Amino acid sequence: QVQLVESGGGLVQAGGSLRLSCAASGRTFSSDNMGWFRQAPGKEREFVAGISRSGGLTGYTDSVKGRFTISRDNAKNTVYLQMNSLRPEDTAAYYCALGGRAPYSSSWAPDYWGQGTQVTVSS
Repeated sequence: QVQLVESGGGLVQAGGSLRLSCAASGRTFSSDNMGWFRQAPGKEREFVAGISRSGGLTGYTDSVKGRFTISRDNAKNTVYLQMNSLRPEDTAAYYCALGGRAPYSSSWAPDYWGQGTQVTVSS
């Protein structure tokens, strides 16, 4: 059974930083694409960032390019999202995702989802 457990969310002031982590279990982690989506209240879930199996390829939605960095540690079965220069519009529940193909844009369709971690950015 695949499990994805997110951590690292919280409340931060605008301009601050947070690092999200997602620990995966139940699969050979290095065989799967990974990434992050987010969903703000009243809005649809949107793609944020994705990373290939080896970590050599990444993709980001335009609004976070230059501010967010996705990375993974296959030895620890963990994917990270470093979020800098946070803005109030980044406030959302952030979901870890695993599987699927080409995790580089909003067309990515993961197979598994985590439960989410809340990020709140105050102005």
